[in-house]
Amino acid sequence: MGSNELQEKDATGAPGHDLSNGSSSNLEAARRLAKRLYHLDRFKRSDVAKHLGKNNEFSKLVAEEYLKFFDFTGMTLDCSLRSFFKAFSLIGETQERERVLIHFSSRYYQCNPNAISSQDGVHCLTCAMMLLNTDLHGHNIGKKMTCQEFVANLQGMNDGKDFPRGLLKALYNSIKNEKLEWAVDEEEKKKSHSDGTDEKDNGNQTKAVSRIGNSNNPFLDIPHDPNAAVYKTGFLARKIHADMDGKKTPRGKRGWKTFYAVLKGTVLYLQKDEYKPEKALSEEDLKNAVSVHHALASKATDYEKKPNVLKLKTADWRVLLFQAQSQEEMQTWINKINCVAAVFSAPPFPAAIGSQKKFSRPLLPATTTKLSQDEQLKSHEAKLKQISTELAEHRSYPPDKKLKGKEVDDYKLKDHYLEFEKNRYEIYVGLLKEGVKELLSGGENDAPGLKKSHSSPSLNQESPVSAKVKRNVSERKDYRPETPSIKQKVT
Repeated sequence: MGSNELQEKDATGAPGHDLSNGSSSNLEAARRLAKRLYHLDRFKRSDVAKHLGKNNEFSKLVAEEYLKFFDFTGMTLDCSLRSFFKAFSLIGETQERERVLIHFSSRYYQCNPNAISSQDGVHCLTCAMMLLNTDLHGHNIGKKMTCQEFVANLQGMNDGKDFPRGLLKALYNSIKNEKLEWAVDEEEKKKSHSDGTDEKDNGNQTKAVSRIGNSNNPFLDIPHDPNAAVYKTGFLARKIHADMDGKKTPRGKRGWKTFYAVLKGTVLYLQKDEYKPEKALSEEDLKNAVSVHHALASKATDYEKKPNVLKLKTADWRVLLFQAQSQEEMQTWINKINCVAAVFSAPPFPAAIGSQKKFSRPLLPATTTKLSQDEQLKSHEAKLKQISTELAEHRSYPPDKKLKGKEVDDYKLKDHYLEFEKNRYEIYVGLLKEGVKELLSGGENDAPGLKKSHSSPSLNQESPVSAKVKRNVSERKDYRPETPSIKQKVT
């Protein structure tokens, strides 16, 4: 994995290296620690990322010295990342793992300055591979990303230009054919093996649940805890109104269907039968499940064909309509979903590229936040301030009337995104300021014992009344923001 020749060259460095990166004593200490981490001298593989991902100058020095043990010269980006992951376990909080990948990207670019145009470009592709890895090999919720979609998602992300199409296809096929995995400590392997044995002994539930949870990606894992709190249950009729990225759902797939909904942790499960804690999740349950991280629920004021309809817009901009049994039930579902999203959505990680010509929505992590409620409120407030400033700046420079249609659509898309995010964070901040514990703990019509904890739920459910919902495929409105014919304002 490493090259002594390159390592010695890096260790000597350029004149003034010590002065620019810290004192000589700090640098020597960082080198000693990096060497011990690389050789696992009284450290476990799971300890490495903790020392590389801290946000202080000494950790940055340690990370720089640690990466010098790796020579990626002449290697492709995917092979280099696989080689890097063989040395340690990429675990920890999202921000910490993000910093480790930034250090990797810096080292790869240092070894291969002509392979990709910039260090930011390397980091962008590294994050894209991590996201793709979870999409292709992780949970079963939603359809898998195609190569064409992978390429389209990265348009304009190479310092405002496109990455070579051949490079993106090669990376896609590499991840598709072999998932990214990192090293695991021996005791963890034994524990994992023991868990696998338990799956066979304990029936199908643990096995089914493991298909949703996936620890191979630090950003987009669907956080599924079999012991997560249940915040609300009840019958809902669902209509899929827009697919990922706001694309209109095909007419034949837009009909209403009735489910028994269970808001458990940050996932809304839509089951055919009434919720039973001991019952295994079926293939259909996994297919219909919706993650509510960074989502926003609101009353569907622009839908008039049925009463008591709420609209759920997800982090990947899918739009689903749900009909509740009553106006009160609808409002309770809205409050519960928004509270869960406000409390548990992890802060978005920084975008890899800032000089894009074409606007692209940032992907949002589905991992549960590690912040306290006060820290979460401050994080949401900071994001709201940032989004509000960006929206004001965006609207102060409207597009020239002479611009082409695509550029105007891009402006409108960004405007719609910023407006939606501003509204979302305003609601999150308001809920956290009001105090969400009361809302999450349930009311008269909600199941008791719904606390912000991971204890097994104990529900005293009311007997639900079955609702007859007529199938409706005639809805023609489109929530996609770039469609010029939109008359309503969608939030």
